[in-house]
Amino acid sequence: MKRSEINTIIKDMEKLIGEHRFALPGFCNWTPEEWQTKGHEYDEIRDNMLGWDITDFGQNRFREYGFSLITIRNGNCKMDKYKKPYAEKLLMLYEGQNAAMHYHWSKMEDIINRGGNDVYITVYNGDKDGKMLDTDVTVTTDGCKRVVPAGTKIKLSPGESITITPYLYHDFHVEPTGGSVLLGEVSMCNDDENDNCFFEPTGRFPEVEEDEPPYRLLCTEYPDAR
Repeated sequence: MKRSEINTIIKDMEKLIGEHRFALPGFCNWTPEEWQTKGHEYDEIRDNMLGWDITDFGQNRFREYGFSLITIRNGNCKMDKYKKPYAEKLLMLYEGQNAAMHYHWSKMEDIINRGGNDVYITVYNGDKDGKMLDTDVTVTTDGCKRVVPAGTKIKLSPGESITITPYLYHDFHVEPTGGSVLLGEVSMCNDDENDNCFFEPTGRFPEVEEDEPPYRLLCTEYPDAR
C-alpha cells in the first residue's frame, strides 16, 4: 500500500470516530516525531501492538477488500508480564468494502456496530483443519441465541452486536451506499500474528510504499525505546 493511501485512511477514520464522539487515547494521536522521544515506559504499546493497523490483505485493492483498525488495549499471549486477558478495538469499513473470511482458534469476541452504515457478517462453521462446513450455525446477537443456515449474512445496524466464537468463520461486508461504518470489538487477548485462520491464503500486514511522510505510525512501525 502507498503511504499516501494509508495517511488518507487514518484521517478518514479519525473523522468518523469524531463524528460518533468516541475519544481516543493519546498514543493514537502521536506523530512519528513524538514516537522518537518515547522510552520503555511505553513498552506495553509496542509489545502488544496497540495503535493503528491498516490492511489490504495483500490484495492491493483496499477500497474493495481491506480493513482499518485501532487496537486500544490488549494483553499478550506470549509475554507473561502482561496480564490483561482482554482486548478492545475500533474498526472502520468504507461503503462497498469487504474484509477477509477467517476464524480464530482461541479468541472469542463481540463485534459491535458503533455507528454509521449497516454491516453484514457472513457466518460458517469451520473445523480445526481450516475447512468450511455446510452445517447450521449457532449465533448469538445481543443476547439472542439462534440457529441459522451456513452462509447466512447477519445484519448489524448501529447499536447491534454479534458474538464470534472460536472456529466460527466470519467476514464483513458494507453495501455500496450509505457511508462508512464504525465497529467496536471487545474480545479475549488478541494475537493477530498467530490466531487468524484465513479461508483463502492472504496477507495480514501490508508492505508500504513510501511516497510521502507518515501521518501516524502503524503498530508494526514503532521505533525502539529511547
